[in-house]
Amino acid sequence: MSKQKNPLTKKGSGPSTNVILTAIVLVVAVVVIGGVLWFNRDGGSGSSDENAGPPVAAELLRKPDSNLLVDTPDAKVTVVEFFDFQCPACWSYYTKMTKQVEADYAGKITFVARNFPLDMHPLARPAAQAGEAAALQGKFKEMYHAIYDNYEAWAATPDGQVSNDEAKARGLFEQYAQQIGLDMDKFRADVNSPQVKAKIDADVADGEKAGVNSTPTIFINGRQFKPGNDVQSYEQLNQAFRSKLDSELGK
Repeated sequence: MSKQKNPLTKKGSGPSTNVILTAIVLVVAVVVIGGVLWFNRDGGSGSSDENAGPPVAAELLRKPDSNLLVDTPDAKVTVVEFFDFQCPACWSYYTKMTKQVEADYAGKITFVARNFPLDMHPLARPAAQAGEAAALQGKFKEMYHAIYDNYEAWAATPDGQVSNDEAKARGLFEQYAQQIGLDMDKFRADVNSPQVKAKIDADVADGEKAGVNSTPTIFINGRQFKPGNDVQSYEQLNQAFRSKLDSELGK
């Protein structure tokens, strides 16, 4: 999502459960399509390196302490995603593309996940804090998946708006921490620690230096992934993404 756009603005006054669920699906779909079109705006008609612009330095996109979803030593391809846990488009990318890419390309690529919480999403930073607190116990990936797999439980209200219920979200994050086997005393101490804050702030600063201003923003071997104007669905987006990965792997 762009920093300038606030998603999930639909309001209601007592709709039925079916109407609520339908509304949530429709709102998320609209936001998701908007996310795809954001990529298309400056992607031209293809996914060439020329459209993506010059590569961003590897040392800016990945730091020694960056969190890895897929770790393949000496991989020919490195994917870096700047994400916001509460961003509906990021969640849709996860459910429709990147989660399966993690599994399908394990042992082939390295996949780096970096925080870029947006101010428009009030629970994005608490979620990032939970992820980084888990990382200090070596379980970022497990917490990352728990947060995204349970997105609807903490990130949105029943009528499809952006939730700002931090107490509820933090309570759920603690449940996920217990489920993945974290030391809970350490987790609670680390969540609000200066170390975790500094890590998130450093991710954001690097993202801004790399030209990131919305989420999700993905780089493949240093070049921003921009699939082009011909991509109009998530199936096409997934195909374009995998095609780019395969092309890089084949070099």
